[in-house]
Amino acid sequence: MDELELLKKDWVKTDAKFEQKSTKQLYPMLQKKSSSIVKTLFYISIAELVFWIALNALPFFMSDTYRAKHEEMYTSNMFIILSVLSYCIILFFVYLLYKSYKSISVTDNARRLMKNILKTRKVIKYYVLYNLIMASVSMIFAFYYTSKKDPELASKIEHFSNTQYMTMIGIFAFATIVFVGIIWLFYRLIYGILLKRLNRNYNELKKIEV
Repeated sequence: MDELELLKKDWVKTDAKFEQKSTKQLYPMLQKKSSSIVKTLFYISIAELVFWIALNALPFFMSDTYRAKHEEMYTSNMFIILSVLSYCIILFFVYLLYKSYKSISVTDNARRLMKNILKTRKVIKYYVLYNLIMASVSMIFAFYYTSKKDPELASKIEHFSNTQYMTMIGIFAFATIVFVGIIWLFYRLIYGILLKRLNRNYNELKKIEV
């Protein structure tokens, strides 16, 4: 029995030394992984910015009729405000992610690294929420503008019965939900996977701090 107790004590000492050694090795790995994740998020945000710029430039390569309609819509004050606001938010988001990437890369303290990870998660959460709200607002604006400015559609709506009008509103509401849902799924797929990895690193750092 005495020999068994001595053996147990030896195991505890070995585990403590191993834990101390593994903790020193674990932090640089978690820092590197976290930095790599935020760097990937930064590149995705740049790709998204390029995508929206390319999408807005697409009408210039379409037919003259489509381009004329697009230019007419683009001169609308509301559309200009929404476009400028969207680009400003995306640029601000890119800046915040770049700032997070730099902060995480040079952080030499586990607690500070945890704070930076939490900040990054909040930035992404608010950015996704903003985009979902903006997508809904854009759909509503597009529907309102088209129904008022398109003579053919406007004349048809004028002769709609209450049932037809409610059906049109229902179809529009369903289309908006589907559109926003697709965007939400996109962000959940792309950002969700990376955020899960970042959250895993946060939990590991929490164990180090305990």
